[in-house]
Amino acid sequence: MGLDAKIPQGPLAEKWSKHKFNLKLVNPANKRKYDIIIVGTGLAGASAAASLAELGYNVKSFCFQDSPRRAHSIAAQGGINAAKNYQNDGDSVYRLFYDTIKGGDYRAREGNVYRLAEVSVNIIDQCVAQGVPFAREYGGLLDNRSFGGSQVSRTFYARGQTGQQLLLGAYSALNRQIHLGKVKMYTRTEMLDVVVVDGHAKGIVTRNLKTGEIETHAAHAVLLATGGYGNVFYLSTNAIGSNVTAAWRAHKRGAFFANPCYTQIHPTCIPVTGDHQSKLTLMSESLRNDGRVWAPKTKETAEKLRKKEITASQVKEDERDYFLERKYPSFGNLVPRDVASRNAKEVADEGKGVGATGLAVYLDFAEAIQRLGEDTVRAKYGNLFDMYYQITDENPYKQPMRIYPAVHYTMGGLWVDYNLSTNVPGLYAMGECNFSDHGANRLGASALMQGLSDGYFVIPYTLGDYLATIGPKPVDINHPAFEQTRQDVIAYNNKLLALKGNKTVVEYHRELGHIIWEYCGMARSEEGLKHAKNLIKALKADFWKNAIVTGENDEVNAALERAGRVADFIELGELMITDALDRRESCGGHFRLESQTPEGEALRDDENYAYVAAWEFKGEDQEEVLHKEELIFENVKLSQRSYK
Repeated sequence: MGLDAKIPQGPLAEKWSKHKFNLKLVNPANKRKYDIIIVGTGLAGASAAASLAELGYNVKSFCFQDSPRRAHSIAAQGGINAAKNYQNDGDSVYRLFYDTIKGGDYRAREGNVYRLAEVSVNIIDQCVAQGVPFAREYGGLLDNRSFGGSQVSRTFYARGQTGQQLLLGAYSALNRQIHLGKVKMYTRTEMLDVVVVDGHAKGIVTRNLKTGEIETHAAHAVLLATGGYGNVFYLSTNAIGSNVTAAWRAHKRGAFFANPCYTQIHPTCIPVTGDHQSKLTLMSESLRNDGRVWAPKTKETAEKLRKKEITASQVKEDERDYFLERKYPSFGNLVPRDVASRNAKEVADEGKGVGATGLAVYLDFAEAIQRLGEDTVRAKYGNLFDMYYQITDENPYKQPMRIYPAVHYTMGGLWVDYNLSTNVPGLYAMGECNFSDHGANRLGASALMQGLSDGYFVIPYTLGDYLATIGPKPVDINHPAFEQTRQDVIAYNNKLLALKGNKTVVEYHRELGHIIWEYCGMARSEEGLKHAKNLIKALKADFWKNAIVTGENDEVNAALERAGRVADFIELGELMITDALDRRESCGGHFRLESQTPEGEALRDDENYAYVAAWEFKGEDQEEVLHKEELIFENVKLSQRSYK
């Protein structure tokens, strides 16, 4: 089945403005007759809730944290892109569009990406008006820095806390609407299913994480803004609570899941130190502005460093391989994340990695400190350096940071059209929860841009078109579908609570993560993927036989919460493997060993794979069905991606 993305006709630069004019409107008096459910309070969810409530809609906002401001968006560090061209260095909306399309390895829609670039300029003005303290130059103008995949400076930032400051801006707008009574906030509440009535999403089923009560909530539309699924790998830079459950349960109610194999591995993370870890820590990509990535030129030198016979500062300049600068002279250390990650892995695979495990390379600031002075470097990156010191007990002002790639962001997600609607009418997905804007690889500083674009500037227009179509008649919460879905959730939770085996769900999660990382991580092969699929099938069977879930439903029960999330991750992991097997090409973060250039770069197959892979759930233990959305490129020429 072909999928209709509903991309407007006409010139690229006019698509969004024409589309907005053609959308149906809801008059102000009618807006207060509509109820909207928004799940998630990160940048996409909080901005959407504040914007829709400001328009007059009645919003119910849900998060499983104890406060909306605990959403994982708060962890983003380095910046947010916008085509303001404040540096007068040749930036433009079209250049941001082109860099994003190219950075995604030509696996994203032109229409969506151009709209993202177009509204990026408005995001900065909105956030400044909310009081977000972006860094400024001496003259008072907003400052910019560079990020990977671009040769211009377009990234706005607030030291290394950009996500936190942007979320506080959206949170303040959300709080205003909570105070006015237009948003009803449900904290410590987890969505466990979508209620579908006559093919339309009309509500959700939730579990109160304090009491265990299973509740139903009705609305005219359901908006998911629940983030990505990187924790399927167990170790990632995501918060431990980040999960796929809301999106996956929506998938099992009919929403297509698109491109699940597209995972972004971030090159600058603090390396793994052992099995005791429950998550990994990101070092912002902004550090690659001034830090230089290198590894020893020889295995012998690397071995001495691993044994601590010498220190990094004792390695002479001509014994260092600044491999990104050597291989990609045009972009140097600011190549996109997927390229930098694969090169770091290559160095480690050659036996030239550093650190106790050999799975690390250096990010060195000695040259920047000498050129700029320590005070200047401290002003730009101080909180990041402090974080590194607290975790590693190593002073990055005196010795290089050790970094290695780790799972960070997922480009796959629920399939949505140009209006951010899934294929289930009334069910929308925003931010990292959907697949739409980044193709096979996200450029740095684009996640915050997409989340705020979707919440502030897209969904307030497109949702109205659907609501005007269905009309303001109240949703009947007594419809049998609500109670049936509630009973389905109760039965599933009871099935989990009945597990009285001898292995914890954390053990299963760790095993799953090892399988996915090993066979569907930075490099994939047909043989490895087929092996992984069998391993996950066996893991799933073992989970439902030997897992242990303690406690009861009617209480605070972290074991039950974790069990449901891990069960969903296991099913998602199987689909990721299926998707990676089906895509017999390399593109962006999806690197098939069988498909690479003579220089070891990702080799696409545009003739056979220039499509979005959207998967349809067909039932428990059944193979999912693939639907294809063909990608049409009218404004950019498909070419081998090069950053040399």
